[in-house]
Amino acid sequence: MFFLSAPLWTSANEPQTQQEESVESSHEDHHSDAVDSHSEEHANAHGDQSSEEFNAGDMIMHHISDAHDWHLWDWKGHAVSIPLPIIIYNAERGLSGPFSSAKFEHGHAEYEGYKLEHGKVVNADPNDHSSFYDISITKNVVGMFVSIIVLLLILFSVRKLYGKREGQAPKGIQSVLEPLIIFLRDEVVKPSIGKGYERYMPLLLTIFFFIFANNLLGLIPFFPGGANVTGNIAVTVVLAVIVFIITQVIATKDYWKHIFLPDVPKALYPILIPIEILGVFTKPIVLALRLFANITAGHIIILGFFSLIFIFGQMNSGGGLGAAVFSMAFSLFMSLLELLVAFLQAYVFTLLSALYFGMALEKHHEH
Repeated sequence: MFFLSAPLWTSANEPQTQQEESVESSHEDHHSDAVDSHSEEHANAHGDQSSEEFNAGDMIMHHISDAHDWHLWDWKGHAVSIPLPIIIYNAERGLSGPFSSAKFEHGHAEYEGYKLEHGKVVNADPNDHSSFYDISITKNVVGMFVSIIVLLLILFSVRKLYGKREGQAPKGIQSVLEPLIIFLRDEVVKPSIGKGYERYMPLLLTIFFFIFANNLLGLIPFFPGGANVTGNIAVTVVLAVIVFIITQVIATKDYWKHIFLPDVPKALYPILIPIEILGVFTKPIVLALRLFANITAGHIIILGFFSLIFIFGQMNSGGGLGAAVFSMAFSLFMSLLELLVAFLQAYVFTLLSALYFGMALEKHHEH
């Protein structure tokens, strides 16, 4: 192309030597472009090779973060997942959806003016700064539905057994749930709230079993487990806000008097009253952060041990094999420890909630 066009770029009255120089220059430019193209292809090849390197941080964040699809497994280099419904409300464009998240092709395609970027729905047009509400059914939402269905099936089956075996010793799942419920009633709720504790038993039992069920399902590495529900700060904040609102609603005048007119010398009021007011808001914050941090930390530690297998495997196959033995042993230990943490965090959240209710009712202080 360069050789054919070079004479056309030269006017008819130009000397032949100038035309030859143009041809040679074009030839050199063509050779230079070919070398640059080869270098670029070589760089891209190395870039692709480096992009295949295992990234532990990305893998861990991918597994503990919420998503718009439920990843099942990888098959022949392709991810097999269950797409989830996308529902978006934009004040300017109205409601979009529900439509399948498969329309986004894992972030490689746009649909109805939106796209997926790092697992989040964003405007496809970078110049479009309109705000919208993403109310999609995400992985964590489906995980909550799964836990609720499991709890309803178990609890209704236990209720049915009590109706059939009235007055008899507990059997099967009854023998597991009955001691647990009695323990929560006699050792957690009743001592913390005191008289009238029965009114709050259904709520506290619901909180306990919801957290406990989602903690256990989060430890299952395959569908329908694997959703990091209680490791999502939004979920724990909502639970904490529910406890906070109920605490303020049921609070007696003695509770507010203790905050705004504490039984201390009045000279200490400027110091103590702000601390008491701050404590009203720090209590739910502590509830949310404790549950979120402990569950997320456990998942990160287990995934970190698994990551060592691939990190050392890229260095040396023998190193990967040695790391696998070490990582699997510690991952098994951490998984067993996470079973204890799953119960412990549900217990602590329920205990603190009952204590906050008791403090608002002022029953245990009077006693």
